[in-house]
Amino acid sequence: MEHGNIIRKRADVPREHTWATEDIFPSDEAWEQAFRRVKERLSSYEQFQGHLGDSAEMLYGCLAFDEQIGMELDRIYGYAHLRSDVDTGNPVYQKLVGRASSLYSEASAASSFIPSEILAIPEETLSAIRKEGAGTGEFERALDLIIREREHVRSLEVEKLLADVSEVTGGPSQIFKMFNNADTKFPMIKNEKGEEVELTHGRYVTFLESRTRSVRREAFQAMYATFGRHKNTLAAAFQTNVKQAYFYAKTRNYPSARAYYLADAAVPEAVYDTLIDTVWESMPLMFRYVALRKKMLQVDELHMYDLYTPIVPESSLHISYEEAKETIQKALQPMGEEYLAAFQEGLGGRWIDFMENEGKRSGAYCSGPYGVHPYVLMSYQGNLDNVFTLAHEMGHAMHSYFSNKNQTFTNAQYKIFVAEVASTCNECLLNRYLLEHAESKRERAFILNHFLDGFKGTVFRQTMFAEFEKLVHEKNQAGEVLTADVLSELYRGLNKAYFGDGIVIDEEIAMEWARIPHFYTPFYVYQYATGFSAAVALSERILKDGQEAVEAYMGFLKGGCSKDPIDLLADAGVDMRTKEPVKAAMKVFERALSEIEELLA
Repeated sequence: MEHGNIIRKRADVPREHTWATEDIFPSDEAWEQAFRRVKERLSSYEQFQGHLGDSAEMLYGCLAFDEQIGMELDRIYGYAHLRSDVDTGNPVYQKLVGRASSLYSEASAASSFIPSEILAIPEETLSAIRKEGAGTGEFERALDLIIREREHVRSLEVEKLLADVSEVTGGPSQIFKMFNNADTKFPMIKNEKGEEVELTHGRYVTFLESRTRSVRREAFQAMYATFGRHKNTLAAAFQTNVKQAYFYAKTRNYPSARAYYLADAAVPEAVYDTLIDTVWESMPLMFRYVALRKKMLQVDELHMYDLYTPIVPESSLHISYEEAKETIQKALQPMGEEYLAAFQEGLGGRWIDFMENEGKRSGAYCSGPYGVHPYVLMSYQGNLDNVFTLAHEMGHAMHSYFSNKNQTFTNAQYKIFVAEVASTCNECLLNRYLLEHAESKRERAFILNHFLDGFKGTVFRQTMFAEFEKLVHEKNQAGEVLTADVLSELYRGLNKAYFGDGIVIDEEIAMEWARIPHFYTPFYVYQYATGFSAAVALSERILKDGQEAVEAYMGFLKGGCSKDPIDLLADAGVDMRTKEPVKAAMKVFERALSEIEELLA
């Protein structure tokens, strides 16, 4: 995958290992044509403004026109950001992303009258119009959601202003993205062989998994020293992003930023607090995990850079990308023919951009432009974690594929609250398959170790992130300035609480808040933990109940946003309005922990 120890250029990546952005637009010129076409059509919103209450033809005609613009924008922005994310330093695609974002803002401003004007229609008149023009019912869900948000939709003038400033309020996120992916240069460190190698986002976790402690320590220190040199700039971007979140909350009459962001998916704030409370109740399990890790690594002091290296020696095995695909397909056999056919289409259809190259965006994600197919980005490094990442992101891809295939554009965009369920369900099925096919106690311990590490990162760590977000947003709302020192002190304290006295809380970890991209999407990360809990329950049902559970699960995947996400999950058999899913997940963690403690005794 690499030329020696130097990361390859994007132009050197074989075409068959890149994603097929030409399926969205065959060329940049075709993108330009679509861009101009949408820009010219935005003026057509004027024919509807002031007339939505005149007739069903005007109301539903406006909604249909708005949907068409949305679909085209989805492809325009999708193409630009996919091309940019694999080569973030390329100015051509930086410019396309900027133009696409601006076009989104223009479209939002042009269409901003729709909710407020619909809400201004007298209830009897609106009811009569809906009865006359409902037709297929395509827009009834959207109308219901607008009416539900009545107290949070502002006047036409204010709505237009909010749409106009969206590009500006997105500035902190864009600044962080460019700093993190395009401008940040990490130093060279020494690998296990004593060779000088470049530290990158993609390699960082691989270095932390190294069996050589000096490699882990050097990578850890180099990563946070790099961010630490820019702590004040990063704190300014972070705080501004927190402030913009509260700005929108206040403007839309929400009591807090958290209430505003959770309302989008109709998630009660109690779900968030219950997650934190339940994890705190289960903290002794984390302390047992830390103690086991210290024992198996045979160190006098366990450090934060020791939390990722597997405690079972076989973890150094390299898994090729082709082997990873084959293993995942076998693990997903319980999902049935319909699911597997789509999954195989994705593996063979250049949906995945998996090779690391210079300037490629860090991390992994799935993006699903409507009317095309999903796209998965990652930098595959050949370890077991990467195999799980591939399964995870393809779970997102399947969710997008089936939602887009079975719902209209308006009803296909599933909420973030359920986004992590489908991806983590794939991971659960993969974990079970690997355990069932383990050929020795040592291999079984290896798989259990990976599950425990993943659980630690997905449930405990993401809940810690969620609590950090809750606290920093509360501090901002109370008028406190979020300096780098304030953020670092709070973050270090939470690490101490979540990992306990059995580990050294290194000073460097206090800067970790500065490198978490998801913090720029406020109140996102808690959904990893709730999603994991739901996924555990769903995967258990699929393995236990077979076809009946698969059909219910497929209904969830195909549901898009046709219902509130909590109701979609309830239909599939998991009720997140209770604390049982999180408690059930903790029981699975405890069972795995007890087994590995016995195996490694």
